[in-house]
Amino acid sequence: MSVGDIAGLVAAIAFAVLVLVVAVPLVKLGGVLDEARGTVRRLTEHTLPAIDEAVSTIRSANGQMTKVDTVTTSAARVTEDVSALTTLVSATVGGPLVKLSAFSYAVRSLLRRKDARAAYRERETELREALLPDDDARQP
Repeated sequence: MSVGDIAGLVAAIAFAVLVLVVAVPLVKLGGVLDEARGTVRRLTEHTLPAIDEAVSTIRSANGQMTKVDTVTTSAARVTEDVSALTTLVSATVGGPLVKLSAFSYAVRSLLRRKDARAAYRERETELREALLPDDDARQP
């Protein structure tokens, strides 16, 4: 055996060891990729039904929103009608009520003045009688 044969043999053994050293991580990487593929498959199996259910829920929510929109539109119409009715009642009844209120205030004021004048006259008479001597006291 010559030195060239020994060098070739050593190179072949080194290459075989290198292939074995590189093959072990590649085999492990293959196992990791298989696990990742299985995980993605299981994730897809669980995710697709959830997505389908979410789509169904969104469709149902859209249907409910349409109903809510209808109710909101009706409520807006009722609000407008109540506002118009309030304006009508205010215009119809408000004017006469203001006049009635003013009339009752005038009557109350008049009665108070009348009572005040009567009380004033009564007090005036009392004061005159108290300050002026009686007719009997004037005569000697």
